[in-house]
Amino acid sequence: MIGSRIAAVGHYQPARVLTNEDLAGMVDTSDAWITSRVGIRTRHIAGPDEPVDELAAHAAAKALAAAGRTPDEMDLVLVATSTAIDRSPNMAARVAARLGMPGPAVMDLNVVCAGFTHALATADHTVRAGGASRVLVVGADKMSEVADWTDRSTCVLVGDGAGAAVVEACAPGEEAGIGPVLWGSVPEMAHAVRIEGTPPRFAQEGQSVYRWAATRLPVIARQACEKAGLAPEDLAGVVLHQANLRIIEPLARRLGAVNAVVARDVTESGNTSAASIPLAFSKLVEQGAVSTGDPVLLFGFGGNLSYAGQVVRCP
Repeated sequence: MIGSRIAAVGHYQPARVLTNEDLAGMVDTSDAWITSRVGIRTRHIAGPDEPVDELAAHAAAKALAAAGRTPDEMDLVLVATSTAIDRSPNMAARVAARLGMPGPAVMDLNVVCAGFTHALATADHTVRAGGASRVLVVGADKMSEVADWTDRSTCVLVGDGAGAAVVEACAPGEEAGIGPVLWGSVPEMAHAVRIEGTPPRFAQEGQSVYRWAATRLPVIARQACEKAGLAPEDLAGVVLHQANLRIIEPLARRLGAVNAVVARDVTESGNTSAASIPLAFSKLVEQGAVSTGDPVLLFGFGGNLSYAGQVVRCP
């Protein structure tokens, strides 16, 4: 089987920035309270006329341009999102329509915060099985639309945005650029992170999620490196789900990736769910913090208490 690689990445965020000071005027909170608990200082918030598929399409267009590809060259569009309000048409179909794609296969994946790494693994498996040669993979969420803006424990966390990757089949004899995925879930604890109700609202059991992330995830992340045949100290970059700086920094230390640049985009973007990993990864690439060919661990975790991680080679 021919492996796959990430040819390019791209990201997009709405123009409106909501600061901690802004939030202090909306709920009983403060900049000191927010930064001390989650490390977030700002987040981008989409307007009512900026739907999820628009955010996704902007990020996708940037990734396609960076890859030197046109929309009609994509065989498959995968969109990871948990904030699609309509059941049909799905988000992938709407993105394809916005980009003028003639007829790709279109699928959405809802694995909440681990959605992008699940979608990336699905793209890799599809290429390896011969089902596609080029896949557009997008993580996009409009968390502001499902936030309870009266609940200071959750509304301070969320932001909106999108990130995308163009995945292509490797040339014959070329080393695969997307490593084996390690994925799973804790179904009996799925209630710990929820988007439920009518209208849907985001809620979580913060302490349960924190304890699970602190105790279980370092071992799982190391296993993802092992599947790629690398030690954590071989990594040039680590991009974890951008949920909380107080989870990201200890997890990165316990992983042992001592030579890696650790993404900390949560401080300026908040928790953007499925968008967080491609958004943070694209920024590292754009800033030159990682170089072409560098091994980078992408590791998503959260909703459903699901997780998925793989080592990729930087485009």
